[in-house]
Formats: sequence, structure tokens, C-alpha cells
Amino acid sequence: MPLPPFTTPVPQPVFMPGMSYEADAPPPEAHASPLPIRPKPGGGGGDAASSESSKTLSKHSTPSSSSASAPGRTPFPLPKLRLQINDLRHAGAAVFLTSVAAESVLETGVQSVLRTLYVSPGSPEWRRSAPATRSVTLVLRDMDGVAYTRGTELDDAHKEIHLSLRYVSRIAPPAPERRTSEITGVIVHELVHCFQHNGCGACPGGLVEGVADFVRLRCGLAPPHWRRPGPPGDGGDNDAPAPPDRWDAGYQHTAYFLDYLESRFAEGTVRRLNEKLRAERYEEKRFWTELLGRPVEQLWQDYRDDVLGGGDDEGESETTPRAAVSEATQT
Repeated sequence: MPLPPFTTPVPQPVFMPGMSYEADAPPPEAHASPLPIRPKPGGGGGDAASSESSKTLSKHSTPSSSSASAPGRTPFPLPKLRLQINDLRHAGAAVFLTSVAAESVLETGVQSVLRTLYVSPGSPEWRRSAPATRSVTLVLRDMDGVAYTRGTELDDAHKEIHLSLRYVSRIAPPAPERRTSEITGVIVHELVHCFQHNGCGACPGGLVEGVADFVRLRCGLAPPHWRRPGPPGDGGDNDAPAPPDRWDAGYQHTAYFLDYLESRFAEGTVRRLNEKLRAERYEEKRFWTELLGRPVEQLWQDYRDDVLGGGDDEGESETTPRAAVSEATQT
């Protein structure tokens, strides 16, 4: 049956990971401060082992300078933020409203995304690089999948995030914090799509999704099914997975690669990557060579060697050669 006039087909979802029913959340891989988590009534802390593990950073983790709540930081100007729940009687609506601070989750999420991907609004470069997004509406409705983001028919600067109430209602609840982390993590991933650049539409979809999951990772919102690649083990269930064959496999696979680059080439590498995607059309060889001084295939091989145990830890950290950074990417 043809669509009625003046309607637009729903686009293909851009974020549809499989559900995870694991009982325990992973230790945070985070660098930025977590987004707001509504406390449980009556308070109460977790066990000592869980508390201690949350302080443990991975090999390539470094303390973040991008905390949204850091004192003395200039807050980013925000677009208009809206929340629309299409069915308050849906089970997913109750889960959402009791799991996150609905009045602030979007605002804090946007601040975290902007602080990860953009220079400070107090910087001279801010006026040139500021995103054009004018509004973000979070729409909760009954639908298949998990979530997707699109520009509105009015103007692509007005964004809509559609989040599935059906998915929210089915998030396995071993603890209230699991629902909070998953809902907030999905929202942060989709918020990145509202503000990131894509090299004039020419960069790989895997890089677009990898940047979104990189920000989610840095906010301490990695879900239980994400596992950082590592060297081969003894074949047990807890063995770290090997990295995929391609650097642009997308989602968490590319996110961990970007996290490696952020640690290797200094904090702000992904921010400069986003700015370079704003300033020019993406052409793979030139893009990565200008950004980091070498082609992405070499960077990917370095990453694989490192996580599989073939890298040399000594002298691993390095800064980007200034000559390799184009004027458009300097922040």
C-alpha cells in the first residue's frame, strides 16, 4: 500500500546492538565523569571488590580532562532539548522514568559529547568549529530495534533521537544501575550522531559508529557484552577477543581502536579527528597521514600488535608530529 502524502518512511536504524543479559556491568573504561545516575532509594553502596575494580584503568586508559562536571570549565551552549513519550502507559516508559533523571540526562549527555568532540567554548577556535545543531528531541515510542537518529523534515539542524520503549522494557535488570547505564549509554551514542562530522558524507560508516561508541566508552557506559581485545588465552569463556580484521568494523571495535590512538597520540586526538571531518572531504590515505603522520593501515597493524602482545611498551606513547597536523585540525 503506498504511503499517504506528506509522510516520510522511517529510516534504517543506525544503532541496533544485540541485547545483553549478563548480570554484571564491566569495570568502567571511562575517562569522563559518568552521566547522572538516579540513586536508589535508601542509598547503599556496592561491595568492596566492585568499588575497587571501578578504579582500575586499562592499559590504554588515561585520566580524562573532559569531565563535564570539572570545576572552572566553561559549559557549552546547548541547543533546545525536548522529551516526547508517545505512550506513558507502556512498560518501557515506567522503566525509563525510574531509571534515569529525565530532566537532566539529555543536558548532561550533550555536555559530555561536546566536551569530548569539541574545543572549549572559551577557545578562539570555538566559533569556527561549533556544531550547527539547533535542537534535539528524544522520542520514546514502541518500535523494533533499539534507537536511531535523523534530522527533521523542517531542517537537518533539528535532530530527533527515536528510542524504542519495547527495548527499554526488556533490558535485563540484575540491578537498577544496569538499566540506568544501558539507557544512558544508548542516548549518549545517539547524541554523538547529532553533533559529529562525517567528512562531507564520505567517511566510512564504521568510523561514524566507532566515534559514537568511543564517546560512550569514555563516559563509563560500556555495556557488559563489550570486551576490550587482548592476547590469546587458554580458550576459556573469559578470554579477551582478538581485534577484527578491519579497523572500520564499527561500534565498539573501532571505539577501542580510537581509544588506543587517543592514548598513543595524546588526549584530544579524536577531537582533532572530528574537526578534520568538519573541515574537509574524507579521503582515507591523505586524511590519516595528515592527522597522525601515517596511513590508517599502519596504525591498525600497530594496534593489533599491541593488543595481541606483540607491541613494545617502552616508548609507546608519542605525540603527533606538528608537521603532520593540518591547519584545519589544530585545536
